[in-house]
Amino acid sequence: MSPVLAGVLQLLALIVALGLAYRPLGDYMARVYSSDKHLRVEKWIYKGIGANPNTEMRWPAYLRGVLAFSAVSVLFLYLLQRLQGNLPGSLGFKSIDPDQAFNTAASFVSNTNWQSYYGEQAMGHVVQTAGLAVQDFVSAAVGIAVAVALVRGFARSRTGELGNFWSDLVRGTVRILIPIAVVGAIVLVACGAIQNFAGIHEVGQFMGGSQQWNGGAVASQEAIKELGTNGGGYFNANSAHPFENPNGFTNLFEIFLILVIPFALTRTFGRMVGSLKQGYAILATMVTIWIGFTALMMWTEFHHGAPAFDIAGGAMEGKENRFGVGGSSIFAVATTLTSTGAVDSFHSSFTGFGGGITMLGMQLGEIAPGGTGSGLYGMLIMAIIAVFIAGLMVGRTPEYLGKKIGTREIKFAACYILITPALVLVFTAVSMALPTPPNSMLNSGAHGFSEILYAFTSGANNNGSAFAGLSADTQWFNTTIGLAMLLGRFLPMVFVLALAGSLAEQRPVPATAGTLRTEKPLFTGLLVGTILIITGLTYFPALALGPLAEGLAS
Repeated sequence: MSPVLAGVLQLLALIVALGLAYRPLGDYMARVYSSDKHLRVEKWIYKGIGANPNTEMRWPAYLRGVLAFSAVSVLFLYLLQRLQGNLPGSLGFKSIDPDQAFNTAASFVSNTNWQSYYGEQAMGHVVQTAGLAVQDFVSAAVGIAVAVALVRGFARSRTGELGNFWSDLVRGTVRILIPIAVVGAIVLVACGAIQNFAGIHEVGQFMGGSQQWNGGAVASQEAIKELGTNGGGYFNANSAHPFENPNGFTNLFEIFLILVIPFALTRTFGRMVGSLKQGYAILATMVTIWIGFTALMMWTEFHHGAPAFDIAGGAMEGKENRFGVGGSSIFAVATTLTSTGAVDSFHSSFTGFGGGITMLGMQLGEIAPGGTGSGLYGMLIMAIIAVFIAGLMVGRTPEYLGKKIGTREIKFAACYILITPALVLVFTAVSMALPTPPNSMLNSGAHGFSEILYAFTSGANNNGSAFAGLSADTQWFNTTIGLAMLLGRFLPMVFVLALAGSLAEQRPVPATAGTLRTEKPLFTGLLVGTILIITGLTYFPALALGPLAEGLAS
């Protein structure tokens, strides 16, 4: 079987698996967030944290819950790392330095999982399981909760109430993420991923020295790292490491875990607003961009532009033989079009255009299908922008799902789409202008610029993947990328929730002959074009200096 055919068959198998899971999972999540009943274990949690799950919250209260919970999480994870040297199960590792502890705490709480350290050489079992793995669950649940609050803004009328944050957080964790992650971990263990609390042990002699590995609860963390679109791995090689991702089947299974909740949330959205066709329109937009990016990535990585490519069957540098070009390309697109950041190959070793595709996927806002929750609310913001543009074309006040998109709503949406590019471009420009940060670049020229641009793109968009080559474990990058992750995660949530509150207060507007049919293919095409044009206008100059210049020169 040719490598190209193998890659296409993997993609088709993935599409079938996602299609089978779409309806039952989407409907189940809609029931989870619409139910007024609480499980016994959930009641225990509410009692423990002193929350009343039946109290409805307006958007400022909902936002305060998000920020308070996240602030406490950052502090807890920071202190856990700083005290690691005094904790049992530390494997002899010292406490984490302050700048890196801040960076890591900001990273995992913001659902980014950027890692500027070697996981197997820095973090013991307690930090990995009680700190990082816990945040993999709850940071994903926060993202879904904010998305559900926005959906309620569309579904409700003449009220500013968006639900209860604590109830949404607990339900997302207990009823959705934990059960699926348990099944995912069992599958990974059955296929060869490790799951233990072993210490450091020597595995052999290599080139006159010894090689050592430590064990860990790898399979369980791997499952939620992909399912929650987190991305931080136990090992520095991440999902390219055989302990995390043993073979071609687990590679495809991990891609499935990355995509299944973000795609299924579009059906949840359709159910909750009372129109499955609206959910299908959003799904069609996501699928169009995802398949387009995947096809383009596979073409550029399979393209035989040199004798070495002909011999290897594609651009194999930085890719695992057990995954090949096809599996690596599908994984790279899935991880950068979502907020996952896990890698089974090294994006810095992709072709110039291939590296640019991974970067552009994040710069779109990670909305195809995006992260757990963040992908849906990001796409709905873009839908509002598309409706606004269509309204300008025909001279009509724009409407979406029966809600008027007025001055207030469009200001919230505009602020949302401007925050992340501003963070990426400003931090990149300052890093290139200062004398010291460029010393961290492994390469010079366009590729070196891409390393820094990719790092801040990954951080501000809460992706977490690295271009490789950039020595990011410095005080400058630990601090600035940490700030970019926190601001890129929580500032947009402010405008999402403010928009949700504004929409929930409105009276529904009846559809007329002049209403734009947002469930039709025409709107899907308009939405895809809006996304690409806005991103192109924002990032094209920076991309021209980096991956485009490199791709045209090769």
